[in-house]
Amino acid sequence: MAAEPQPKALTRKPLLLNKVEGSQEVVNMAAIVPKEDGVISVSEDRTVRVWLKRDSGQYWPSIYHAMPSPCSCMSFNPETRRLSIGLDNGTISEFILSEDYNKMTLVKSYQAHQSRVIMILFVLEMEWVLSTGQDKHFTWHCSESGQRLGGYRTSAGACGLQFDVETRHVFVGDHSGQVTILKLEQESCSLVTTFKGHTGGVTALCWDPIQRVLFSGSSDHSIIMWDIGGRKGTAIELQGHNDKVQSLSYAHHTRQLISCGADGGIVVWNMDVERQETPEWLDSDSCQKCDQPFFWNFKQMWDSKKIGLRQHHCRKCGKAVCGKCSSKRSSIPLMGFEFEVRVCDSCHESITDEERAPTATFHDSKHNIVHVHFDATRGWLLTSGTDKVIKVGARNVLLY
Repeated sequence: MAAEPQPKALTRKPLLLNKVEGSQEVVNMAAIVPKEDGVISVSEDRTVRVWLKRDSGQYWPSIYHAMPSPCSCMSFNPETRRLSIGLDNGTISEFILSEDYNKMTLVKSYQAHQSRVIMILFVLEMEWVLSTGQDKHFTWHCSESGQRLGGYRTSAGACGLQFDVETRHVFVGDHSGQVTILKLEQESCSLVTTFKGHTGGVTALCWDPIQRVLFSGSSDHSIIMWDIGGRKGTAIELQGHNDKVQSLSYAHHTRQLISCGADGGIVVWNMDVERQETPEWLDSDSCQKCDQPFFWNFKQMWDSKKIGLRQHHCRKCGKAVCGKCSSKRSSIPLMGFEFEVRVCDSCHESITDEERAPTATFHDSKHNIVHVHFDATRGWLLTSGTDKVIKVGARNVLLY
């Protein structure tokens, strides 16, 4: 679905708490250490670093550990201080960090994939390590023994991975734009369903276990909210980026979705509103407002002696309309359109000022974001970028 340029970032001055610099290559993933003023990062430069804030106010590495291959992803569990690291060679290595975060001890390593590990999730309740790889496989291992418990071949390389502890359902999003839902048992899995709504590959997934809603970000610049447990089948579109969505995070207590893109944009979506599904685009051989034929409708063009027109679609009602009958533009925030999009003239008249009220805020991170992590306890947001820089932003998600 074509999109107009996104709104300008807020003019309110944002607040940047700290920049963490020193990596030699792209920082693929980083996380704020809960209850500590620290950051854990993994990078293409093969290093794992734990950065602690010193008296000077700057972050310095308390741990600098070199891995045998570029580090592609990580999963950190604060309760056990278990750090699982995915490598470019398909290996997952697990470490335990000391209480003072000054030492990391290798527990085990296992060959989870035949190529680059894309995503890792550690599930403490089951003692499972879930992972996806460029080898088009989803696998899960026992974190105690390191034994492989099972696997599933996806239709394409998977970038999105989420897990629901209550139902043992795993969500896998892949480069074909498809999301696969699997039911995991101790040593087997079964396919529940697959669904597809993106025109590009799925780049990120985020799961809200309370509302039972899955968010998927894509290279098609859009986000889709899938209502898995409530109004089944409902899918809400969110349009707020002008480049691919790179990472998603969700603040459960405020019901805010945070999306970051390759455009450097950070969008904070208010999900505590009643949103509407975007309509299916209707097919027609003539404008459904003025009945003028479209350019492929040769019979009506000949009979009416009129030149065929180009077909457009109203984003609010989905009707096929000509340019003259859809000359207006409007934002429709409750449908996910925070910027102005094409609507037919009659829909434009029906949209009230209240319906145009924004439901998202926009911020510029000033770097191409690869990953985002939100610490809800302090309201801090961390982003890592292709510029090798980690940024930690202040409360209320007003950053940079």
